[in-house]
Amino acid sequence: MKKFLFSRNFLLLSFFLFSIAVSAQTVKGKIVDLNGNGLPFFNVVEKGTNNGTTTDDQGEFTINMSKIPSTLVISLLGYETTEKSVTSTNYLVIEAMESSETLEETVIVGSRNKSRTAVDTPVPVDIINVAELTKNSPQVNLNQILNYVAPSFSSNTQTISDGTDHIDPASLRGLGPDQVLVLINGKRRHTSSLVNVNGTFGRGSVGTDLNAIPAAAIKDIQVLRDGAAAQYGSDAIAGVINIVLNNKVNELNLSVTSGAHVSKNSQEQQGGIDGETVNISANYGIALGDKGGYINFTGDFDYRDPYSRMSEFKGQIFNGYNSVEWVANNSGLDLANLSLDDIRFASQGVTHFDLATKNAINSATDIATVQSLLNFDTTESELAVRGLNRSDFNMRVGQSGLRGGRFFANMSLPLDDNGTELYSFSGFSSRTGNSAGFYRLPHQSRTYTPLYINGFLPEINSKIVDKSIAVGIRSKAGDWDVDFSNTWGTNSFNFEISNTSNASLLSASPTRFDAGGFSFTQNTTNLDFVNNYEDIFNGLNVAIGAEYRAEFYDIVAGEEESYTQYDANGLPVTPSTTASTDFFGNSRPGGSQVFPGFTPKNALGRDRNSFAAYVDLEAELTDQLLVSGAARFENYSDFGSTINYKLASRFKVSDNLNLRAGASTGFRAPSLHQRYYNAIATQFIAGVPSEVGTFTNDSDIAQQLGIPSLKEEESASVSFGFAGKIPSANLKITADAYFVAIEDRVILTDRFNIPDGIVTNAEAAAFFANAIDTESMGLDIVVTHKIDLNESMRLSSDLSATFSKTRRVDDIHSSQVLVDSGQESSYFSEASRIYLEEAVPRTKVNLSNTLSTDRFNVFLRNVYFGEVTEASNNIASQQIYGGKLVTDLSVGFKATDELTFTVGANNIFDVYPDRTNSTNSNFSSGRFEWSRRSQQFGIGGRFLFARLNFILN
Repeated sequence: MKKFLFSRNFLLLSFFLFSIAVSAQTVKGKIVDLNGNGLPFFNVVEKGTNNGTTTDDQGEFTINMSKIPSTLVISLLGYETTEKSVTSTNYLVIEAMESSETLEETVIVGSRNKSRTAVDTPVPVDIINVAELTKNSPQVNLNQILNYVAPSFSSNTQTISDGTDHIDPASLRGLGPDQVLVLINGKRRHTSSLVNVNGTFGRGSVGTDLNAIPAAAIKDIQVLRDGAAAQYGSDAIAGVINIVLNNKVNELNLSVTSGAHVSKNSQEQQGGIDGETVNISANYGIALGDKGGYINFTGDFDYRDPYSRMSEFKGQIFNGYNSVEWVANNSGLDLANLSLDDIRFASQGVTHFDLATKNAINSATDIATVQSLLNFDTTESELAVRGLNRSDFNMRVGQSGLRGGRFFANMSLPLDDNGTELYSFSGFSSRTGNSAGFYRLPHQSRTYTPLYINGFLPEINSKIVDKSIAVGIRSKAGDWDVDFSNTWGTNSFNFEISNTSNASLLSASPTRFDAGGFSFTQNTTNLDFVNNYEDIFNGLNVAIGAEYRAEFYDIVAGEEESYTQYDANGLPVTPSTTASTDFFGNSRPGGSQVFPGFTPKNALGRDRNSFAAYVDLEAELTDQLLVSGAARFENYSDFGSTINYKLASRFKVSDNLNLRAGASTGFRAPSLHQRYYNAIATQFIAGVPSEVGTFTNDSDIAQQLGIPSLKEEESASVSFGFAGKIPSANLKITADAYFVAIEDRVILTDRFNIPDGIVTNAEAAAFFANAIDTESMGLDIVVTHKIDLNESMRLSSDLSATFSKTRRVDDIHSSQVLVDSGQESSYFSEASRIYLEEAVPRTKVNLSNTLSTDRFNVFLRNVYFGEVTEASNNIASQQIYGGKLVTDLSVGFKATDELTFTVGANNIFDVYPDRTNSTNSNFSSGRFEWSRRSQQFGIGGRFLFARLNFILN
């Protein structure tokens, strides 16, 4: 109830603030060269603020000034930085002079100095212009946009992995999804409620759902590729992704993108078109007040069809009893109550039984004899009799279907002429997904054939809701800039299982179940102070602050039929009863097939809080030497305190070359999900109930197995590199090497059997544990180049590359009980090692080129994805899939100043990863002709798209 009242009050406050709309002092103008030609892509920034915009293709701009008189700073690589006084709202024409001087984009991560730019930060920061990418590139969701442009970012759509089919895990610098911190407008973003517990990269981790944020709401993304826990807190071991929201006003930007996979392997490798997608987005801003305030709205809707890349299933489908059932069904017999006489009668009508088999069945006097006679593979003959093909029993191996809508708002309202500003941003996302699991085959005990005579493909339907709101005020207290804010966010994930059954309920089973779900809520309050002492050294920037964060995690139980196993009378199984069985005497499993529901035992609500205080100093000791340092204290209510540090330095060798280096300690607090996620199923073996599943670390079984409570991951990292530019060639180069060592890394163990001597009702168990130490190292290189080929043609090129490696070091921190029982390898298996070290490309190289003219825009990008290894505990099945080059191409035509058409392709040459060998155990009888466990760039093949973009000022 408290959470509801808190979020309601913030929503009401945000609505009140958003509803204040009055006219602003809007200034328009044009940047031109000496011949009067308009110059695109210039940065236009109001001096002393982060308020800015860029010129369009004609060199024109519109900016809302926080005050008049004021000053505009005009800059672009290769041109002199120009300052223009603004004393009125009259139209401005500003000449730009070619020069070797450059003003880079201001960044707000990695340094709390407001004037710090990307080129002179002591640590590497990439600035990604999302607005430009969404005009030219095929990708429309944030994960894929970053996957194809950020050098050390990796994310791919997963398949046959339950909830992870619907939220893509993402990583930075080869570390885990939960070791990168995501900010929006510099404020901490909440994570998803989903734990990745299936066989994918990031297994056992909790990441941020980036796809809940519409790309059209984003101005740019700043990626800090350096350990930053001492500056920003837990989760920043790998770095920080800061999403800066759009602040444009008086411009309607409407975009419609539609596409589909047109590939040789579409339509289950028959070729054709599948996986159709549609994205519709709109962005519009309104000026607030007369001091440069704004409120910017973004809404979008997207739709994605599923696709499958499985050709045909090659394993057993039917047995002899299924053949008898088919004849019995066609003879009007009740399949749920076939007597011995019914079976004898029906077996005579099975055309593909030989005479000896028919006679043996006809003369049998007991079911046990008939069971042995009918337990053989009749797949090929039965397919012919039923008029079916093997492909009719395929799974859906590919992307899930998704449909969703998102809304974001970003607001700033200056309150006086002294820099006091009220700000807020909020978002809402609702997404439904549909994926499928393994096909339940007729010969399996998990299939109740009277209900599904040909088996069934169960489906997972997800309902993902994401809400957030931040409200804050910035002002002055003497010479100090003060920022006080509160950020609230919540994510819920609920499962509905359809086209399925609880096999133990037989004919009484529903075919759709509410399987429950989980939610995560986070509220963060920040108070920050920043002051720049210009007269100390060559400038000393001091930042201090504090943070209070409260977190809540809930698991909600599903309906009873979704998790219970029943006996033949339709009653829950007890120690004195047995589960219903199939014809061959095998117990029928309980719960909804493909995803059993959470039980009341699983259901829980847990919370915690943390307090942090930090100091962040940055000093220009000389004209050449900059030194920065940070320290942060954090205390968590559930595991204690930690102090972390960071030192970084930049040495200016010349105006065009900076050397930089950093060293830091870091930590990551185990998430509430990892502490309390549990999914336990009860199985009855010889009438004795046994529990199997994932248990919490504070459970009785964990204590008996000697598994300790979770504690924080601790890290130490160093980085060094350089940032240089060659002004005469409009060329900028950065190269940074890094090393990160992490102790007590949290992983989800593999399931292991309970050793003899442990008194518990559990048969097998898995836990989250601080099981391993790791080392990660790598090199990131970024090269950018811009050149004007003539008065109306510009070529922009970006080359980025990452080379990384992560490995486990030292011994596995296994429980001594498990070591003694010989199950240490189940604590951290070979498959888990590959998920950590080799399941995503360790090498990625991206070369993007954009050629723009007055009317046309050509975008060409080549991305090389390095090799990966099949995640398998079987050493012989650890197949290596070689590196591949994927090419994107698009052409845009500006029909009018307002209307642009773009057509193009992702993976235009229809490149696929290497196929899985048929002898590989992970080939799974033809289910996975491409790996589902180790992803490079997906298995969709060529994707063609068309986009219409409409801009109205």
